[in-house]
Amino acid sequence: MSNNNKNYTLMDAKKAEEIVRSNVKKRKRKDIVLKSIGQFAIFVALSFLVFLFASIFAKGIPGFFQHYVTLEVNLDQKRLDPKGDLSADSLYSGDARKLVLEALYKEINPKGRKQKKAAKKILSSNAEIRVAQMVLENPSLLGKTIPITFALDDDIDSFLRGYIKRDTPERDRRINDTVIKFVNVLVEKNLVDYKFSDYILSGSASRSPEIAGVKGALIGSILTLFVCFILSFPIGVATAIYLEGFAPKNRITEIIEININNLAAVPSVVFGILGLAIFIGVFGMPRSIPLVGGMVLGIMTLPTIIISSRAAISAVPPSILDAAYGVGASKLQTMFHHVIPLAIPGMLTGTIIGMARALGETAPLLMIGMVAFIVDIPNSIQEPATVLPVQIFMWADFAERMFVNKTSSATIILLVFLILMNGIAIFLRNKLERRW
Repeated sequence: MSNNNKNYTLMDAKKAEEIVRSNVKKRKRKDIVLKSIGQFAIFVALSFLVFLFASIFAKGIPGFFQHYVTLEVNLDQKRLDPKGDLSADSLYSGDARKLVLEALYKEINPKGRKQKKAAKKILSSNAEIRVAQMVLENPSLLGKTIPITFALDDDIDSFLRGYIKRDTPERDRRINDTVIKFVNVLVEKNLVDYKFSDYILSGSASRSPEIAGVKGALIGSILTLFVCFILSFPIGVATAIYLEGFAPKNRITEIIEININNLAAVPSVVFGILGLAIFIGVFGMPRSIPLVGGMVLGIMTLPTIIISSRAAISAVPPSILDAAYGVGASKLQTMFHHVIPLAIPGMLTGTIIGMARALGETAPLLMIGMVAFIVDIPNSIQEPATVLPVQIFMWADFAERMFVNKTSSATIILLVFLILMNGIAIFLRNKLERRW
C-alpha cells in the first residue's frame, strides 16, 4: 500500500506540475496579447498624430511663402504727397496706386483699356499702402525711382503654384488668357520671386488672402491671456490655499469642492454663455475686447488652477509642517513660509497648462463676439480684438485657395505658442521643484 500511495503521490505531483506549467503559459500568452494590444494602441495613436502633423505642415509651410513681383516705381512727390506735408493722411490719399500700375504697365506693355483693366488683377489690393508706408518711414525716397516688391494677387499666386491649370478652359478659370500672358512676361523677365511672406506675421485680418496675417490675432491672444492670468492665478491659488489649509471640513466645503470638480468638466461654451449674460448683458461691457475674453477664460481656467494648486500643496511632505509647528510657527506662517514656496512649481505648472488650454478655446470667445472682423491691431485690453483660434476658424470658412494654406500656417503658429507655454511650464517645474 505504501508503494501505491507513493505512486499516486508522484502522479498527483506531475499533474499539479503540468497544471501549473499550463497556467503559467496561459498567463504569459495573455501578457503577450495585452502587451501587443497596448503597443498597437500606441502605434495607432502615434500614426494619427504623425498624420495630423504631416497634414498641417504640408499645407501650412507653403502658407509662410508667397509670390512677389519687383517693380521700378517712380515716387513722384507731387502725386504721392498732394498736401505737401508728408502726413499719413496726405500719403494715403495720394496717387500711389496709379504710380504702381504705371510701373507694372511699363514691364508688360498692355494695349487698350481692356488689357490695362486685366493687368490690375495681377497685384494685391494694398500695393499703394506699401508705397505710402515706405515714404512715411523714409521721406528721403520721394522723387526717386526705386525697386519695390509687391505681393501678387491670390489668383495669380494660385496659378504660379499650379492650383489653377493653364490648360483649363478660360471660362472655367478665375484668370483669363490675357492675365496669364502678362504673368508669363513678368516671369520671363525674372521679376517674380517666391519667398517668405512678410504679411503672415506682420499683417492683420483681411478678405484678401495675400495680405492677411496673424499679428492682430496674436496680440489679441497675448492681451486676453494676460487678463486671464491676472484674474485666475491669484484667485485660484488663494482658493486652493484656503480649502487645503484653513477651511473647516464640513458640508459647505464639501459642496464647494464638488462644484469645483464639476466645473472643470463643464463644456467651454457654457462659460461663453455666462460671459455673454453677465459681463455683456448685465454689466454692459463692450463685445469683442480682450478684457471680457480674458475674464471668461479666467473663470473657465479657475477649476484647473484650483485643483492643480491643491494637489501641489498636499504633495508637500507632512514632515515640513510638523517641523514648522515644532518650532512654534503658526498655521499662517507654516503655510506661507514653508508650504507655498515648495508648492509654487506645481501651482505655476497647473496655471500655465490651464492657460494653454484656454488659448486653444474658440467656443466661449465666439459667444462674446470675438469673431468680429478686426483689421486694426489692438493696443489695449479695451480695444476690439480677435484671437488665434477664432482667426483660424474664420479663415477656414473663406473660399479663397490661399486661405487653406494660411489656415494651416496659423495653426502651426498656435501649436508653437502652445508648445512654448508647455515648455515654460516644464522649465519652471524642473527649476523650482525640490525632490524628496
